[in-house]
Amino acid sequence: MKVVIQRSKNSQVLIDNKVYNEITNGLVVLSCFTLDDNLDDIKYIVNKIVNLRIFDDENKVMNKSILDTNGSILSISQFTLYADTKKGNRPSYIKALNGSEAIKLYDLFNTELNKYVKTLPGVFGSDMLLKIENDGPITIIIDSKNK
Repeated sequence: MKVVIQRSKNSQVLIDNKVYNEITNGLVVLSCFTLDDNLDDIKYIVNKIVNLRIFDDENKVMNKSILDTNGSILSISQFTLYADTKKGNRPSYIKALNGSEAIKLYDLFNTELNKYVKTLPGVFGSDMLLKIENDGPITIIIDSKNK
């Protein structure tokens, strides 16, 4: 499982030019699943996300997690995170889990996140427009296979 985490002051996901979900003060999490991902991978990533100290404290030092800031998460599935660009110029997505299996893990991932932080999803498999105000900018990539 791979995720890209961005600290955000204000972000939206739009579907058919209408705001579907939005957050202020929180994280945008782009997630992708691969063939052997399971609940252990999800729990590992969720624990990392909710405990990452990437929010400023009173001294402008990144010492606070999203749990300390009462922020929320905008969670978006993005199969392109497993793009393989080694050959040619057209990425291969063969490492990304197929949609019917990935949606189950995406839903489970959001359920696990929601146990700790209000998590608002996109719509799996939809054509979405993201408006991300990346605060900092702070962007972190985590792969559950690199523990």
